[in-house]
Amino acid sequence: MEQFREFEVEGQRLAASIHIPGAVPAPAVVMCHGFTGDRVEAHFLFVKAARAFCAAGLNVLRFDFRGSGESDGRFRDMTINAEIEDATAAIKLVRSEETVDPERVALLGLSLGGLVSACTAGRGGDIAALVLWSAVADIGEIIRERWHWQTDPGRIDIRGYYERGAHQVGAGFVLDALRIRPLEEIAGHEAPVLVIHGTEDAAVPIGHAQRYMDAAVSTDSTLRIIDGSDHTFTSVAWEEEVIGRTTAWLTDRLGVEASE
Repeated sequence: MEQFREFEVEGQRLAASIHIPGAVPAPAVVMCHGFTGDRVEAHFLFVKAARAFCAAGLNVLRFDFRGSGESDGRFRDMTINAEIEDATAAIKLVRSEETVDPERVALLGLSLGGLVSACTAGRGGDIAALVLWSAVADIGEIIRERWHWQTDPGRIDIRGYYERGAHQVGAGFVLDALRIRPLEEIAGHEAPVLVIHGTEDAAVPIGHAQRYMDAAVSTDSTLRIIDGSDHTFTSVAWEEEVIGRTTAWLTDRLGVEASE
């Protein structure tokens, strides 16, 4: 069963979709989309994954960050800290659902959503498992070396914006990118971690995956490399491998019983 949900952060409405399994209460997964993405994601990746997770016995909540998708706000006002606030609120929402076991909630993030998820898990919230797909380990590095944006804090016009793919990106995002350290923050998360990355990711170098593995303090940290895959696993085979591996890992780590 799939239902629409809404929740608020700082007076702004966020749009969400929840997938509810047949047997409840059950564990849950909260999915965080990437930069300029939404709760559907490229080639419906989040929809397909959510339905697979749900079929395996998991509640799934996927939502649009403020300024993205169908949620309130302007993308230009988006910051990393604001997305961490949104993810924290989404976790609170899913824990309030009757069908969810609040002690077994996992967090999954794609790309920048992976960075947001690592920080959110590291800052607390008792996240039972963390999944990072093509996750950014250092967004400041991406901005400097790949986007070639001005990153000298003294020269950033806080009233201005940058342009990325017809999107206006505010200076607040850049300032957050220079301050936030996900590789340090993930040290606050001691539960299992799964990192998946493609060898041909042109957006986020595969080295970011190993950085997360090196930074994770969990004794149950797993790295899975998808040979030949791009940033969002854009082929039927890559997509099926990522979703299949993640489903098996989540159901095992969250303790989903066959009856669920």
